[in-house]
Amino acid sequence: MIEVRALSKRYGAVVAADRVSFKVGAGEVVGLLGPNGAGKTTILRMLAGILTPTEGDAFIGGVDVRADPFAAKQRLGFLSGDTALYQRLTPREVLRYFGRLHGLDGRAIEARSAQLIGELRMTDFADRRCATLSAGQKQRTNIARAFLHDPPALILDEPTSALDIVTGRFLLEAIKRARAAGKAVLFSTHVMGEAEYLCDRVLLLYRGRIIDDGTIDEVCARAQVRTLTEAFFSHLDGEEHL
Repeated sequence: MIEVRALSKRYGAVVAADRVSFKVGAGEVVGLLGPNGAGKTTILRMLAGILTPTEGDAFIGGVDVRADPFAAKQRLGFLSGDTALYQRLTPREVLRYFGRLHGLDGRAIEARSAQLIGELRMTDFADRRCATLSAGQKQRTNIARAFLHDPPALILDEPTSALDIVTGRFLLEAIKRARAAGKAVLFSTHVMGEAEYLCDRVLLLYRGRIIDDGTIDEVCARAQVRTLTEAFFSHLDGEEHL
């Protein structure tokens, strides 16, 4: 569903992503884990068509992101922690606007909006202007926007960053529902607890390269440790001695 082949991004002498390759299948949640500056956002933005790769290929639902970016984006829901909203619109109006952009008809937009507003408990603020909303309410609106057109693939870049615990829980539960519905979910985080709670598989990223890929049990077994955090530090220690 999501596939990356030898994807690289360079800025002069700086290598932000170094021949990264992986797949995310339908009904699978994969966590892209790494410290700040590891290249997580760069990789996800190339997949979303926001950045152009220096080399390599990316596919969403079998569609080449560079060759047919519009078709790829129709198959994708993208959420970033810094995604902005139209401040003069209400959350309900935001959903109507993006529903039209995705080619949904009026009835489908209203039905899907009502479903997401209910699931994310947005009823109390769905008709207030976004400029008046709290950070958590805005992020719930962005979650609904990303999920609105019911895409087969979701890419979530640090989605719980700066969220309160309640809004973070809504997002994590939404990801679990997406997996149960057969969607491919790729999300970046530096919070190991989120990965342990959600992920079927993790990709450990360091200096633009994937240094391990597998289930949490597999990654921990290879590092001969008990926790994902210990496994990551074990890999980092090994990298620093190369």
